[in-house]
Amino acid sequence: MIDRVALGDEGAFAALYDAVAPRVLAVATRVLRDVAQAEEIAQEAMLDVWRSAPRYDASRGGVLSWVLTITHRRAVDRVRSEQAAGEREERAGVRDVQTPHDEVAEQVETRLEHAAVRDCLQSLSELQNEAIQLAYWKGYTYRQVAEVLAAPLGTIKARMRDGLIRLRDCLESRV
Repeated sequence: MIDRVALGDEGAFAALYDAVAPRVLAVATRVLRDVAQAEEIAQEAMLDVWRSAPRYDASRGGVLSWVLTITHRRAVDRVRSEQAAGEREERAGVRDVQTPHDEVAEQVETRLEHAAVRDCLQSLSELQNEAIQLAYWKGYTYRQVAEVLAAPLGTIKARMRDGLIRLRDCLESRV
């Protein structure tokens, strides 16, 4: 049946849908614990099945397992998305409750942070400092930095990684 679905046979898809829809909804409901969201995820999962049927590989498992795996992944993605949204809202709420805005204190803090970054940049090798400044302050890509500094791309990536680690360590030691 999945072979016909892969060829775009709507009748075969309708038959597959009828056969697996209750289990798809059950998996989505078990993960999400919200019937409305589970119905939405079940619908999205079945749409994925329709779209990806040509990529189904029988050697990796049965059709039902494949469909339920798609459903489970979608449901878990939704849970993670909801958790992330909740955490963002919580952080925003905490920021709103914090002390009133003090412009002078904020300016002083910003200047101190800038001074710390400048000092820590001075602790880097000249090549690390150049590469990081080109990438982060001038907006160059790794490839452009490599061209400007006439160095291999891999070398630039290594310099920047090592420089950013040293920069992070230096800034953390100032906290």
